[in-house]
Amino acid sequence: MSKNNDVSHVVKHAEARTLDGLFRERVKRTPDIVAYKAYNEAHANWRDYSWAQIDRQIARWQAALEKDGVKPGERVAVMLRNSPEWVIYDQAALGLGLVTVPLYTQDRADNVAYIINDADCRVLLIEGDEHWQLLREVMPGLKNLIRVLTVQRLGAPANDPRVQCIDDWLPAEGGATRHLDRPGSTLATIVYTSGTTGRPKGVMLSHDNILSNTESALSVLATGHDDIFMSFLPLSHTFERTCGYYLTIMAGSVTAYARSIPQLAEDLQSIRPTMLISVPRIYERIWGAIRAKLDEGPPLRKKLFLLAADVGFARFEHAQGRGPWRPSFLLWPLLNKLVASKVLARLGGRLRYALSGGAALPPDISRIFIGLGLPILQGYGLTETSPIATANCPSNNIPSSVGQPIPGVEVKIGERGAVMIKGPNVMMGYWNNEEATRGMIQSDGWLNSGDTGRIGDQGHLFITGRLKEIIVLSNGEKVPPNDMEAAIARDPLFDQVMLLGEAKPYLTVMAVLNRDHWQKLATEAGLDGGNEEVLRGQAAEQLVLQRVSAQITGFPGYAQVRRASVTLEPWTIENGLLTPTMKLKRAKVMEKFNAEIDRMYGKQ
Repeated sequence: MSKNNDVSHVVKHAEARTLDGLFRERVKRTPDIVAYKAYNEAHANWRDYSWAQIDRQIARWQAALEKDGVKPGERVAVMLRNSPEWVIYDQAALGLGLVTVPLYTQDRADNVAYIINDADCRVLLIEGDEHWQLLREVMPGLKNLIRVLTVQRLGAPANDPRVQCIDDWLPAEGGATRHLDRPGSTLATIVYTSGTTGRPKGVMLSHDNILSNTESALSVLATGHDDIFMSFLPLSHTFERTCGYYLTIMAGSVTAYARSIPQLAEDLQSIRPTMLISVPRIYERIWGAIRAKLDEGPPLRKKLFLLAADVGFARFEHAQGRGPWRPSFLLWPLLNKLVASKVLARLGGRLRYALSGGAALPPDISRIFIGLGLPILQGYGLTETSPIATANCPSNNIPSSVGQPIPGVEVKIGERGAVMIKGPNVMMGYWNNEEATRGMIQSDGWLNSGDTGRIGDQGHLFITGRLKEIIVLSNGEKVPPNDMEAAIARDPLFDQVMLLGEAKPYLTVMAVLNRDHWQKLATEAGLDGGNEEVLRGQAAEQLVLQRVSAQITGFPGYAQVRRASVTLEPWTIENGLLTPTMKLKRAKVMEKFNAEIDRMYGKQ
């Protein structure tokens, strides 16, 4: 990668000043190189778009927005899958001084309506029929929305004059791209965090917040024109938006938009990216698929795989200066050929780095991928910090940590072990919620993350838990639910897990079982796996508890799970049990399964 260490291609924060200014500078420098790759369904092929081509489209969208009469400072919402249109709309809005409000494509209508009304959005961009069917019932309540744009033409008339397909809305030409002159401290976006309790809060991020964070991230991981990012995390997720969108503009890298998660494996083969940005769940899924095949295959194949991962990880630790040279390293050329290279080939075969954030990556999974030759760099942050606070760098990567503070950002451990963050990336505050802002940011500028952690000898941050997510049993013993849930979920029998026990004499677990694994386990035990009554019976509960116990042997004796209640019906966004960022709504789960919880605690 000849250009990755050459920083002359990077657009600096000071040169850009604003996020639309960043795009303007990129177009000036490299107008004709490829900026984006997207799959064209009509022609069944991948299409390339240059920076100049996208810029011309931005001007068209700006002309149409101006015709609709939106004014600087007003908010416009986007509910769209990752695509060039997402970027074009965002850049068009930013250049006119508008404020972008991203929405999750998989969300409930009432939540979307709340955000649109709370932010007083004037324009909304959606995909097509699926989103229109979702929003149609709440449209009468969206009084201040003057326009709903659809990328795809609707199958039937919307019967709402505000709804228009972009093909009919856009002019043929847009003239020159507009860039309203304003300071970087101006509000750029409001990102609503999907709270597990209560209504979501609107995080206000300025141009400076995001640009400073992007520039710092780029100094940790140098990228260039010959890097290709595979984009599949939703752009409504700030991790993807900063690292997979604004960072690629700053560096001049290519972004390829995956068609969907189910088609991701195929797209990785087609695009062969050099960079991957993901949340742990994707790595867990890949490892789960590999593990299932290993379990079904001959024992020798599994033994060879695990040997390759162990030797590879030992080589990584040696290269990092943390481990000795071992004679087993001499086996690596053969292990690489037989195992590692074949696994990495399924990911395209060209990945230089994979970034992980948004949640904790289980160390055993990180170890497997790093051992096979895929350097995973774990980072940490919040939407409220634009989002990166810490990150591992290639030359000093401690997989069990979330890295060191990135340049310009300070991290310290406060009262009760709280991770405190300060820097130019810390949000302006919460939209229309000064009380919540004061509760998050102290008068001296330090933001309380709500997470607990410790700082290691080399300055690496290790996250140890959540301040508010501690289960206190009735005997006063304290249990970290997230750690125990993660341990239990490593067993492929469990798709989703929730630990209970606050103010109770013992711990219990609610779980969604993997249908295939449950069927196999039930058959082996002589049970009818397809019978709901069997699933609720004592024999099934004992089988489940045995599997739970095997996963939590490393926790204290008092942290034993005594009862279990299971289902095969997943907890989803649609049934109200998950947030759009896939976090568990614990109160909602407890409400739905109230009878089962009472049974586990002897209240018939």
